[in-house]
Amino acid sequence: MMSFHGIGLLPVFLVGLLGSVHCAGMCGGIVAALSAPGQARRAFPAPVRTAGAATFAWPAAATHVAAYNAGRLASYAIAGALAGGLAGGLGRLAGLPVLQVAGYWAANLMLVALGLYLIDAWRGLAWLERGGRVLWRRVAPMLAVLKPFDSPGRLFAAGALWGWLPCGMVYSVLVTAMLSGSAPGGAAVMLAFGLGTLPMLAAIGMAGVRLRTVLQLRAVRAACGLLVLGFGLLGLWRASGGLPAGAAELLCIGAAQ
Repeated sequence: MMSFHGIGLLPVFLVGLLGSVHCAGMCGGIVAALSAPGQARRAFPAPVRTAGAATFAWPAAATHVAAYNAGRLASYAIAGALAGGLAGGLGRLAGLPVLQVAGYWAANLMLVALGLYLIDAWRGLAWLERGGRVLWRRVAPMLAVLKPFDSPGRLFAAGALWGWLPCGMVYSVLVTAMLSGSAPGGAAVMLAFGLGTLPMLAAIGMAGVRLRTVLQLRAVRAACGLLVLGFGLLGLWRASGGLPAGAAELLCIGAAQ
């Protein structure tokens, strides 16, 4: 996969793909409500773990899935642009290349934290989600204006608001978006991440509770979490100068060669 402003996008995509097992629990209720035309007039659910299946017509559900995921990816791109643009401005102001090196360490440490989070070995990222609820409490009331969720435009807008739901996984990737040093670079990083989460969330939207149950199995979460943890450790090895040049660098968060 390509790089943008020095950041390799392949590992970001893979983190989104593997980490999206977390989305099955965190966002499962939202996906179910937005995917099912029969539930379109119900209130947008709170960001909590929920259970229950929804019955829906496949063509309408596919339209819903495409619309709200497009909105979600748009909000990720905006967040990435803000993070990359802010970090780029501060970096130019400080004029210290060491900040970029520190950023690579921070980004890979966040991947380690995410991997540990997914395997339930350490819940440190949960405090980030708790902090994000302050923002969510301001965003969530806007959803009332969009009801009922019965058109692609309303679903796109609902998905765009969903993108600001407090999520430790999203916050961890925003650190990588900051490393791009520019608004377009940050947007590209977050889009790569969002595209990684898309297959899982689209499948959940179409298959419903059955797939969500499988994805929440401890073995599945552990396998994905260990892979994300491996990416982080590999990136830390590279940041320390211990990883020789080679194909393994394609899996590291860091400057693309």
